[in-house]
Amino acid sequence: MSLTLPWPRKAKHDPDSVIRRLRQDVASLLTFKAAADDFFALLVADRDDVYACWRQSQQRAADAEQVVVCLQADLDAQTAELNELRAFKANAEKVSQAAGQRDVDPDDQPTHPTGIDVTTLWDALGVGPVHAVTDPSQTTWGAAREAGDTPAPAA
Repeated sequence: MSLTLPWPRKAKHDPDSVIRRLRQDVASLLTFKAAADDFFALLVADRDDVYACWRQSQQRAADAEQVVVCLQADLDAQTAELNELRAFKANAEKVSQAAGQRDVDPDDQPTHPTGIDVTTLWDALGVGPVHAVTDPSQTTWGAAREAGDTPAPAA
């Protein structure tokens, strides 16, 4: 006994359905390609804008460097002129009297020949500049140890 169905059943791989599916896939791929082309065109335009900005920044940096060089030369010239004017002013306003002939305020205490002794700490204490000790005999402990006055430290 066989059962017959009243409606026809289409096969899964019917040529019409396969062609319809392929056409849908092609349409979808063409849409993706158009979107990718648009995006790539935007990327190229952005790249061109970045290159233009980079060239403009390079030009501005070169212009700024030129300005700095010019301003530095101008500053050097003005500094030299200022130093000359300061030297001229110092020579014009110099004190021409000797220290013993100047009027000294009674509340003011003059320095060494007649008042306060002004010397450096090294000269006042009779010491020299500090230096690195590379020889143990230069220290008081090392000199005493070499003389045999103190025992050697335990290792």
